[in-house]
Amino acid sequence: MNKAARNAAHKGRLYLIPNTLDFGVEGAQVDLRSIIPAQVLEIAARLGHWAAENAKTTRAFLKRVDALAPLAQPLQQLDIQELPRPAKGQQDKPGAASASDARAWLQLLAPALDGHDIGLISEAGLPAIADPGAQLVAAAHAAGIEVIPLSGPSSLLMALAASGLNGQSFAFVGYLPVDAHARSARIKELEAWSLRHQQTQLMIETPYRNAALLDALLTHLKGGTRLSISCGLSLENGWTRSASVADWRGKPQSVPDKVPAVFAILGA
Repeated sequence: MNKAARNAAHKGRLYLIPNTLDFGVEGAQVDLRSIIPAQVLEIAARLGHWAAENAKTTRAFLKRVDALAPLAQPLQQLDIQELPRPAKGQQDKPGAASASDARAWLQLLAPALDGHDIGLISEAGLPAIADPGAQLVAAAHAAGIEVIPLSGPSSLLMALAASGLNGQSFAFVGYLPVDAHARSARIKELEAWSLRHQQTQLMIETPYRNAALLDALLTHLKGGTRLSISCGLSLENGWTRSASVADWRGKPQSVPDKVPAVFAILGA
């Protein structure tokens, strides 16, 4: 065994632990067993070190896990460290991290460098997908730490699958601008790109602005463009509707302001 292999053998692994999609939705807590495989719950139950987007919600998740797969350690004894918060204006610029930022991400991996497995978890869905945890995964690769993704719900992929839009070519574009003029320009830009390349464009919004985004899409998109909205996926009253913009205009449907939604368009 060469030196690199020996070093890797003594390091822990970084497990990407999926979370539920019911975060922040009042009265909508789902049964973990219906969306997260039993093996994933068992792995989560034995981990003593965590890197989390939010420590409080991670403890709440692990309390739910404990009811199904008893934790190897008491919840209060688990090492749960929060991911560094990006500087204002740098949230969408992962390549702009400073040397101190890089050290902060590497520090989260200290348990793995000492031979302990770590769990990475987001507030909802798969970590590192539309999520700051991607920087920790990159740091793990740079440090020679094995990264193990585990199966679980992803609102983006579930929405795409349920949309009937092009699943062979798609892009997640995140949040659209809040300013009305900039938002209008961005919608038209995405529609033109989607039509030219036949690429589905996926986007999200803060739930209380769901209605504003829907209104903007119906105002600025062409009638033939396909619009799909998936709301509250995996929840009891979750739904997906896909239709032309013209059909949406003719048969309006509201989107709740307290439930996460994924919006998708495909030019036609």
